[in-house]
Amino acid sequence: MCDTAVVVAPGRVLFAKNSDRDANEAQLLDWQPRRAHAPGTLLRCTWLEIPEARETHAVLLSRPFWMWGAEIGANEHGVVIGNEAVFTKQAYAKTGLTGMDLLRLALERAATAEAAVGVITELLETVGQGGGCGHEHRGFTYHNSFLVADPTGAFVLETAGRRWAAERVTGARTISNALTLEPLASEEGDRVRTFAASARRRRACTQQSAERADGARDMMSLLRDHDAAWPEYSPLNGALAPCAHAGGLVVNTQTTASWVSELAPGNVQHWATATAAPCTSPFKPVAVDEPVALGPAPTDRDDGGSLWWRHERLHRRVLRDPRRWQPALMNDIHALEERWYDARPRSAEAFAEADACLEAWTKRTAEPGPDRRPWWARRFWAERHRRSALA
Repeated sequence: MCDTAVVVAPGRVLFAKNSDRDANEAQLLDWQPRRAHAPGTLLRCTWLEIPEARETHAVLLSRPFWMWGAEIGANEHGVVIGNEAVFTKQAYAKTGLTGMDLLRLALERAATAEAAVGVITELLETVGQGGGCGHEHRGFTYHNSFLVADPTGAFVLETAGRRWAAERVTGARTISNALTLEPLASEEGDRVRTFAASARRRRACTQQSAERADGARDMMSLLRDHDAAWPEYSPLNGALAPCAHAGGLVVNTQTTASWVSELAPGNVQHWATATAAPCTSPFKPVAVDEPVALGPAPTDRDDGGSLWWRHERLHRRVLRDPRRWQPALMNDIHALEERWYDARPRSAEAFAEADACLEAWTKRTAEPGPDRRPWWARRFWAERHRRSALA
């Protein structure tokens, strides 16, 4: 499950996305330079090969470690895209381009948001979407919706199989795992799976926040929203809010990466956590042309060195008792972000400062105390802790 938001305002566009996936499915920031490709080159995506473009743009991607495609990303021209799973009545193809593949292909091949919509829809019609999208359950698949933005505007694009609908955004617009564009939504939406995902409740929450947003920091707050003072766990789907925490008996999804962009002509700025749980991590300034070494590429097991897994020690301790740990942690995080927002540092400097804070925060929570989550959430996390071999 995911939540994505955009605000088209005079002179700028705001964008935000939480990527919600399996709890141990680490996500990494992946910088890819502009490239030229020889005629006839084939490109291996997650599940199949397609012809490569003659030239691909430089991109910065936030992608699950095992996929070719990405959940969130931006290119050198200021195009930003986030995707959502949507559940439809159309058949799910056993192979094809995943929504994450389509997102990356659009960023690599399009210089504007409108052109990116064209890339995705052409590939939908000619190649088709499909293939497994889950990590723990590889056969889990879905169709996709997208928010596509650049400094001049944004589009909603929704799909069901090879069908699609698109709409130019005016003002604030959010998407949350449900079709919204008619008649596609009425004709193709799967009501049962959409209900299990709490899609309409979450979208109402993010829409309200987006309508009040006046800058990147407001979009960060939107992504940190638990729809309550603290995460509240349902037996059905855990703490499934814009800032999602796994721990349900039926649906389990965890925010594994978060991203915010502020797009204006001649001034494009991106912010990413590069970790799970934005309620326990600062948004660091990132740029398509400014790679940062973040340690080894993570997998689904603790490696002791990657940023994603080093942050997991803190994240999983804090979520045992957020009332105890989160207020002081968020005060520190907000202080960092305020300073970086007012005087934007180089990305490497921000990540180094955040690393020092992460070390201090992790030591502060070395004895986390009792786990105050309900039994079903404790059981879920104990098993993920075991599978990841988290130290």
